[in-house]
Amino acid sequence: MQPYLFIGGNWDGLNVPMAPDVDAVQMPVGVTGKENYIAETFSVGDVSTVVYRHESLTSNQVLNLLIDFYKAWCVNRPGGRR
Repeated sequence: MQPYLFIGGNWDGLNVPMAPDVDAVQMPVGVTGKENYIAETFSVGDVSTVVYRHESLTSNQVLNLLIDFYKAWCVNRPGGRR
């Protein structure tokens, strides 16, 4: 099983091993709750990766979150830009 990145909801930022070709998954929240995540494919040129986005987020929101996270990571790493 390959780990996939989850974006949004309580599972935000976690890599969870999943079976390949799963289009949607329900993840537990608390004792009785569940959150729905939908598989999305992001690609640049001929390379792509699959992430699972929370059902409340649009694809644009997910991309913006990824970009904001990357910017913050660049600034906060040792020797990063300020």
